[in-house]
Amino acid sequence: MKYLRPLLLLWLILGLSTAFAAPAAAPRVVIGAERLLTKEFLPLIKGKRIGLVTNHTGLLPDGRHLVDVLHARKDVKLTTLFGPEHGIRGDQDTHVASGTDAKTGLPVISLYGKTRKPTAEMLQKVDVLIFDIQDIGARFYTYIATMNHVLEAAAEQGKPYIILDRPNAISAVYVDGPIGGEPGEPVSGVGQLPVVHGMTVGELATMFNGERAKRKLPQAKLTVIPMQHYSRQQWYDDTQLPWVKPSPNMLTLTTAAVYPATCLLEGTNVSEARGTLHPFERIGATWIDGQKLTNQLNSYGLKGVKFRPVSFVPDSIVDGIKIWPPKFMGEQCSGAEMVVTDRDAFESAKAGVYILHALKTLYPEQLEWREGRMDKLWGTPKIREQLQAGLSPQEIVKQWDKDLANFRKVRQQYLLY
Repeated sequence: MKYLRPLLLLWLILGLSTAFAAPAAAPRVVIGAERLLTKEFLPLIKGKRIGLVTNHTGLLPDGRHLVDVLHARKDVKLTTLFGPEHGIRGDQDTHVASGTDAKTGLPVISLYGKTRKPTAEMLQKVDVLIFDIQDIGARFYTYIATMNHVLEAAAEQGKPYIILDRPNAISAVYVDGPIGGEPGEPVSGVGQLPVVHGMTVGELATMFNGERAKRKLPQAKLTVIPMQHYSRQQWYDDTQLPWVKPSPNMLTLTTAAVYPATCLLEGTNVSEARGTLHPFERIGATWIDGQKLTNQLNSYGLKGVKFRPVSFVPDSIVDGIKIWPPKFMGEQCSGAEMVVTDRDAFESAKAGVYILHALKTLYPEQLEWREGRMDKLWGTPKIREQLQAGLSPQEIVKQWDKDLANFRKVRQQYLLY
């Protein structure tokens, strides 16, 4: 018995220390680009001529760029680079021209100019196409359109296509917004996605390719190299991967979170704060009363977000990069700033409707609609027409429920995580 009490005490101490120990940190997410050169996937490209669709986000976690890694290898031949909007190095916010990569001397073909889909001539020296770009999760962020244009070319010209998967920056759970196209139409392109799709690039490619069969179109020989240790609930800052701004105005993860709501202002004469260090987080104009707009927006009681008055002056340089001339450049704008208080509860697509409704309610004479741009961003003219007809935000949002439910069913078939 004299040994029993010390043993019980020791057991109790060890039990308590275990109970109060900090949980083990989740392992870092391993991206598709890291797995490409492993024994499992290297045979897909060994001895092949490679065409790589990428930009400045195509980095490995150690800071090396996939372009440089592939270019240095002897067992593959990187022949052609394809650049999306903002270019291979991510420093262009205007028209992107073809040219030569200064570091490797490789030819760079722009897929954000007159040509959006690689031609047969462009793929003459390519045996395998690879896509490696960090997306953020909104339908109108153009990288996924580039990915799909290349998928179409791969299908039509019989070129194997490899997607190196990366996280959806704003998590891959939230799905919301109106659906473009006709009800029940195959989801074989960006036009049939809601504003926030809740999928990774690899999942989107799998869906676009699979749905092509429903249109009786040729399918690409597609391989998605999936991530490891990834959960759809993870936001980018949960992955332990370094943040690289995906485009000149996508400065932070906060920017990405609000982008699906405020990018819609590109379809109006209201500034979305391009040309500042808080793009998309702020909205305003020279003719807006910031306090008045803030009060109107807060009156809606939107989940996970508050608004506060703000003023800003747009410039032509953001974070050292010359951008497309913003609205009200050099002029003092007053407006509102979005402050996300609960990012998992925040519904950015719905917030976009309420923001437009607030502007139309307060400034019916000053607010101008750029109809073509607005309708393209929403994927449909319905939202603009309903706002102009005086429907409430609640009525508008309710009308996209049925189509969104149908999209969710299709989406579910192609989820990888």
